Amino acid sequence: MKVLIFWDIYGRLWRKAISENIWALREKYEPDFVIANIENATSGRGPISEHAEYIEWLWVDLMTGWDHIFDNGPSISNYFTSEKCKLIRPANFYESDEFSLVWKGYKIIEKKWKRLLVLQLLWEVFMSHKVSNPFHAAKKILSEVDPSSYDAVVVDFHRETTAEIYGLAHFLDGDISLIYGTHTHIQTNDCHILKAWTGIIGDVGMNGPFEWVIGASFASVKKRFLSWVQRGKIEQQLSGKYKINAVFAEIDEVTKKCTSIEAISFTS
Repeated sequence: MKVLIFWDIYGRLWRKAISENIWALREKYEPDFVIANIENATSGRGPISEHAEYIEWLWVDLMTGWDHIFDNGPSISNYFTSEKCKLIRPANFYESDEFSLVWKGYKIIEKKWKRLLVLQLLWEVFMSHKVSNPFHAAKKILSEVDPSSYDAVVVDFHRETTAEIYGLAHFLDGDISLIYGTHTHIQTNDCHILKAWTGIIGDVGMNGPFEWVIGASFASVKKRFLSWVQRGKIEQQLSGKYKINAVFAEIDEVTKKCTSIEAISFTS
């Protein structure tokens, strides 16, 4: 099984960047499944329904959303509640009536007789949302989902530090096929396979402007760095080069073990 993962398609420029490059990457890697994070897809905030549907139109099989996924909540509620929704949220959010039954923290996606379980988790430290322990949440889900119902399992872990991703990776080594970190927006140079054949990358990176401050123009956030007070609107960086960050992995469908993992990074 071949899996291609894009993390953080951020705003207008990044939607354009993905649309201009995804077909060539598909032709090169021939993935069975494509996963993309869209939590900042609309002007650096949570996606609206139109943008979620646009990214799905690019033949993306599943989308993930993290701590900003609620930013445009009313504008994406119709997509969230659709039975065909391809967006999942962190599995360790505390349950409430706000979460539709079709909008879960994990999902088994199927295509061409291949079945991939994708699980999304959020760490507890330096995040704006209170969540339950992701280590316990992951084990609970893996114990409840029948292993015969999927051929591989991928974990998207949204966290701030490298210690967290490596701790969870070793905790789940052998139980999952691949784990990748997200949130810092900087791709790490550490792709490898653990002892029990779980593939890992510390952070996939992000897709958008090459010269940026997490997607924003430096001019619009300069005074915040100098005075700790944001003055004026934070503006997206909408000109110049953009970069593509992704990760590609191959997984043995019989053993559920990762056999290769490669970071993808280039500018255009």
